[in-house]
Amino acid sequence: MPELPEVEVTCQGVSPHLVDQQVTKLIVRNGSLRWPVPEIAQQIVGQTIRNVRRRAKYLLIDTDAGTTIVHLGMSGSLRILPKTTPPEKHDHIDLEMASGKILRFNDPRRFGAWLWCELPEQAHPLLSKLGPEPLSNAFNLEHLAQALKGKKKAIKLCLMDNHIVVGVGNIYANEALFAAGIHPQTEAGKVDTERLTLLVVEVKQILANAIKQGGTTLKDFTNAEGKPGYFAQKLHVYGRGGETCTQCGHLLSEIKLGQRATVFCSLCQTK
Repeated sequence: MPELPEVEVTCQGVSPHLVDQQVTKLIVRNGSLRWPVPEIAQQIVGQTIRNVRRRAKYLLIDTDAGTTIVHLGMSGSLRILPKTTPPEKHDHIDLEMASGKILRFNDPRRFGAWLWCELPEQAHPLLSKLGPEPLSNAFNLEHLAQALKGKKKAIKLCLMDNHIVVGVGNIYANEALFAAGIHPQTEAGKVDTERLTLLVVEVKQILANAIKQGGTTLKDFTNAEGKPGYFAQKLHVYGRGGETCTQCGHLLSEIKLGQRATVFCSLCQTK
């Protein structure tokens, strides 16, 4: 599914086409997404888009009247197209601008979301309890150490907990733990300060690099122009179970942790 870098790349791609544009129409062909598209979402019509930003894996489209909250789910994507472009099978929603362009939401599995929130959007249940952004100064050693203090849960599961830090999904949790030399099953509260410091650095660096590379294309992700991301070419462990470690040549192990594929090197990553 699209993770933080993919959503950030999408945000950067669509923003120049949306900001300062007046919305002329919201077309909902199929509102049966993860949550039904509310009728109140039509309040965006007639509004001018002031900003497009990302919070965790949510894309936020701001107007004076409220904010549209978009989540790409497992297979969703957003494209900027001429409004005359015929819809295809899984093109569920179009946001039409006075410029003649549309923001088109495509979601084959329909696990995504298109919601509306009156300002301030921080009060919305989906956003109110989120942890800090991983690329912000708020995600630092002090925050992570305090959040993990005494926790017996596996460090990988804590790293993917949006209450601790947002947007570090399965792909990037695997990669960051490998880079920091931390075994994914290590009890979170037992990771020493030195390795936690390195983990914070690696999370920031890996996510920043993934954004720069345009995200990771595995099955479904393309950016706002329909182009794939290329970070998958740089993955060291994710999806490479049974292959050789890029550092030591040892065979990588693969297990299920929290029902998610977890790949690691038992020599390079220690508990």
